Amino acid sequence: MNKDNIAIFDIESVGALHHWSSICEIGGVLLDKDLNEIDRFNLRCRLPEGEIPSAAACVVNKSDVNLLTKSNLSLYQMQSELEKVIRKWTPAIFIGWSNTTFDDSMVQNSFFRGLRYPYQMTSSPNKKHDGLKIAQGAYTVDNSIYKTENTAKGNVSLSLPSLCRNNGIDSSGAHSALYDSILVQKILKLTKEKQPETWDLFLRTSSKSQCETIIKKEKIFTLQETYYGKFYKFLVAPLHPNACIDIFRWGVACDLKVKVENLIDLSVDDLRIQAKKLKLIRRIPFNKAPIILPESYGFQQEPYNLIDKNIIHKRAEMIKGNEEFSNKILTILREAAEEKDKSKSQEDVFAEQTINKFASFKDSTIFPKWHSSDWNEKLRMLDKFEDERLVYFGKKIIFQEAPDVLPKDIFKKMQIEIAERILSDKEEKWMTCKEFYFECDNQRERNSENPKILKQLDELNDHVMSIEKKYQNI
Repeated sequence: MNKDNIAIFDIESVGALHHWSSICEIGGVLLDKDLNEIDRFNLRCRLPEGEIPSAAACVVNKSDVNLLTKSNLSLYQMQSELEKVIRKWTPAIFIGWSNTTFDDSMVQNSFFRGLRYPYQMTSSPNKKHDGLKIAQGAYTVDNSIYKTENTAKGNVSLSLPSLCRNNGIDSSGAHSALYDSILVQKILKLTKEKQPETWDLFLRTSSKSQCETIIKKEKIFTLQETYYGKFYKFLVAPLHPNACIDIFRWGVACDLKVKVENLIDLSVDDLRIQAKKLKLIRRIPFNKAPIILPESYGFQQEPYNLIDKNIIHKRAEMIKGNEEFSNKILTILREAAEEKDKSKSQEDVFAEQTINKFASFKDSTIFPKWHSSDWNEKLRMLDKFEDERLVYFGKKIIFQEAPDVLPKDIFKKMQIEIAERILSDKEEKWMTCKEFYFECDNQRERNSENPKILKQLDELNDHVMSIEKKYQNI
């Protein structure tokens, strides 16, 4: 049995742009292995100076101008408080709802820009999983586990408010961080009660090392995946133990419905064509809590239940036992990644987008002392960082928190940079005033019958206009 505590968390943000938007609220509940509450927290912060919020995001999480401007904490202070919570709750399995596609990245990028180690929630001894993926896995195993409704497109909805509403859980306060965390707790508790036999199966992929062990050890397993509201079970065989992990440290397997016996001896070029055509390769993201089930679940699914089991096992042996074939697959994946990287290298890359090239060990050891120093000392200590990105982030933090400490030329440079970004007429990677007004108009149309939201949008619009006016005069 997995005896780890479970830390459920949720964030609300002023935008959906991972590298550029800020978290405005984060909350969570710490649970024991039986999903009973041990502790909780909730933190809210002000919008950073010069940042333009997304009108759509603010409507969803009900952030009005008062919440964005009058909260007790700044973003920097909230990050500090969040670090304390993480240290207090460690070790735990950190779980959100669709956190592996959004919340995790938002927290990591926020810490990165805040001169803090980005992966505190997910680095050993902590682990991570995703409540939505657990629900998707449970529903795929038994579609009677939840009462559900369909989306406008006719697909089953496993959104958190929908699941709660249809299963007798009040979700009227959804989209506040702590409230949403408690809703996740209730859905997970329902899942564990109704499907206890799969609970530990789901949680065993909550760390990269556990995933790697499964991939290297198992001969055949079932991979559960969800695409565009459709739920699938793929019966797969991982590649040879010496060649089953790609350059991104993801696992690689082959779909056993494919006649791999016809592909084993192909050249890399021919195999590339056939693999794409037949959808042979299935990659398994260790960092996104994949749902991996025993082979018996896949054997119940078409087309695998129509294929002789002996044939499937022979295919698995061919894949698992052939290191040369496995290396061909890895070559195909590596070359595809290199080609994609070439196209990316033509784009302008800003410091905020470089989290994958995190700070050196030497620089990161400076973080604790930097944060514990007064603002004047923080400014002097920036000379100790070798990485210019960290110097830049440090100046931005001081600009936000203690602008009087900055020399006038640096202060002015920070203002000019904000002005150039938020006043841009181009389509940018970050939110501009122009984009905000466009979003705001769209939200007015969508919510034309809702006076409360229209009032919220008018106030947000006035606030952004005041920011725009301020930076037009820089």
